[in-house]
Amino acid sequence: MAQSDQSWHAPDAATIEAMAREALAGLPAPFGAHLGAVVLLVEEFADEDTLDALGIEDPFELTGLYHGRPVGEKSSFDSGAPPDRIHLYRRAILDEWVDTGVDLRALVHHIVVHEVGHHFGLSDDDMHRLEGE
Repeated sequence: MAQSDQSWHAPDAATIEAMAREALAGLPAPFGAHLGAVVLLVEEFADEDTLDALGIEDPFELTGLYHGRPVGEKSSFDSGAPPDRIHLYRRAILDEWVDTGVDLRALVHHIVVHEVGHHFGLSDDDMHRLEGE
């Protein structure tokens, strides 16, 4: 194996966030109109409380998570509630990227669409159709 002058570095949180924002910006208009208040966070791993609540032991198994109420369940009584959030877990995403060989931008797009799908209460079939658009 030839050695390069430049060493390889895993994409940082800012790079993952930029890819995720690009994926959000590329969603069809009806979805984008409802996503303005959703906060996007890129963290290394999910915290222990989150993993415990989901019954997940290995933090590498969780690449993203939507926190909040789906659009169809919101009401005017929700004022004062924290904003909805999409959490992306960088180390788990990078691990899946390396394991699967899927293009990183495509993987981040897939995760974002899946989490946005939860925001809108979409089925897995709906999310697959959205991902294809």
